[in-house]
This record gives sequence, structure tokens and C-alpha cells, in this order.
Amino acid sequence: MARKFKDLTEREILALAVSLEEEDGRILADYAEGLRDTFPATAKLFDNMGAEESEHRAMLIETYRARFGEHIPLIRRDDVKGFAPRRSYWLTRPLKIAEVRKQAELMELETRQFYQKAIEQVTDAGIRKLLGDLEEIERKHQVTAGAMQENMPQTVKKTEEDAQRRLFVLQIVQPGLAGLMDGSVSTLAPVFAAAFATKSSHDALLVGMAASIGAGISMAFAEALSDDGSMTGRGRPMLRGAVTGLMTTAGGIGHTLPFLIKDFHVAFTAAVIIVALELATIAWIRNRYMDTPLLSAAFQVVVGGVLVFAVGILIGSS
Repeated sequence: MARKFKDLTEREILALAVSLEEEDGRILADYAEGLRDTFPATAKLFDNMGAEESEHRAMLIETYRARFGEHIPLIRRDDVKGFAPRRSYWLTRPLKIAEVRKQAELMELETRQFYQKAIEQVTDAGIRKLLGDLEEIERKHQVTAGAMQENMPQTVKKTEEDAQRRLFVLQIVQPGLAGLMDGSVSTLAPVFAAAFATKSSHDALLVGMAASIGAGISMAFAEALSDDGSMTGRGRPMLRGAVTGLMTTAGGIGHTLPFLIKDFHVAFTAAVIIVALELATIAWIRNRYMDTPLLSAAFQVVVGGVLVFAVGILIGSS
């Protein structure tokens, strides 16, 4: 059962400090290892901070041995009331640099507050001085974690921004674009086939909604089950699946909603205009994030869209 902090003895406070410094150091090392390939400059900063945490732990152990002997009881943050639970962000791959910086700052703040509270409860002058020195160092760590990006040279910052952009493209843009292309193109045939076959806006609407939602569910599961992202760097499968599924559904519903208009000819004209806007959007995204030349991207998307559109009209008119 967790104990109240005010009930801890000086011996137990020192033991808890040793445990906190060890945990913080290992987390910082995990952050550094997770960022090393993509964000080497930030990883180096975390390496340095982790090394300092190891020095703090050694200082605490030395003081503990001088005051209380060799045996250090195992007292962890979970054994004391007042500490917030930590989610294991350091186990996620790939690590998100903005989230890591935020968590590191919060971690240093929490440890600093621990030292401030511990100083109020400890009476031994030597221990108070040590805790005060460590509190000041943790304050500097907190500032460092909070200002990592601001203090970086422009060349390093540019490199890490480029790496962050690549991760964004890999984890969000690519699955979203795949979904948007699938939803926009693959649903053209059933929607316009139904429209031409029935000449009914209502029937085309029902077919389009069914095709869009069904395709969204199918694509979401396919993407989420494709890989867990641990080796590919593509991020969490649930997130990728959700992005792909939502964009697939959005791509199909975009040219389906015009069939809410009862007048079939007006609805059909509006749907064709929206299809053109969807294809233009896909071409722009490919140009903006996938470095595909705009004319090439437009040509590829338009050819595919026109072919599927023609198939839908031919089938619906037969």
C-alpha cells in the first residue's frame, strides 16, 4: 500500500531519491536510443542528461552509505502517494520528438518538486545541501528539456524538422493518401453505374454511402493488420488504420453527397465537379508531400479516375 510522503524517514527519502534518479536516467537513455537514428542531436542531449542522472545517483548512494550503511531499501515512486503514473512513451516506436520533449520536461519538473518537498522534511544539514544541489540541477534539466528546439543550431534544427516531416509523411500522409485515392477512385464505378442505371438520385446515394463506408472499414482493417510499425517506422497500426479508413470513406462520400439533390441532372453535374476537385486534391498532395511532379501526379490521377468513371458509365448504361 502506498505511503504518504510525510511519513517517510530521511533514510527512506534518500532511498527513494536513488530509485527516482535511476528510473529517470534509464528513461532518458531509452529516449536517446529511440531518437538516435532520426534525431541524433536531440539524442545526444538526452545522453548527456542521462549521464548526469547517473552521477546524481552515485552522489546519493555515497551520502546514503555514509549516513545509513550499505543496504538501500527498494522504495519506488509507485510506493509513495503523490506521484503521477507514467505511461511508457519510451517503449513506443518510432518515438515522436515533440511528445518526448514534453515528457522529459514533465519528468524533470516532477523530480525537482520531489527534491523541494524532501528538503522541507529532512533535518540533516549534509543531506539538505545535497538535495538542494540536485534540485537546482533538475531545474536546469527542466529548462533544457523545455528549450531543446530553441537552443539548437539552425542546421541541426533543419535536419530534425526534415526528419519529423518524413515521419509525418510516413505515418499520416501515406496512409491517408492511400485511403483518399481508394475511396475517391474505387467508388466512382458503383456510384455512377447506379446513377446511370436507375436515373435516381436516391438510389445512387444509397449505393455510394454503402460503397464508401464498406471501403473505409475494409481499408482500415487492411492497413491496421498490415504490420505493427515496429520495423517499418510507420507508426501505430491503429492510428494508420483509422486514418486510412476515414480518408477512404471521405473520398467516396465526397462525390456521393451531391445525390442528396433530388434533381438527377443537377446532382450528377455537382458530383462530376466534386470528382474533379477530389482528383486535383490527390494530385496536389502527391506533389506536396511525395515529391511527385505536379503534371505527372495530375496525369496519373486523372487517367485512373477517368478510366474508372468510364467503366461506371458504361456498366450503368448497358
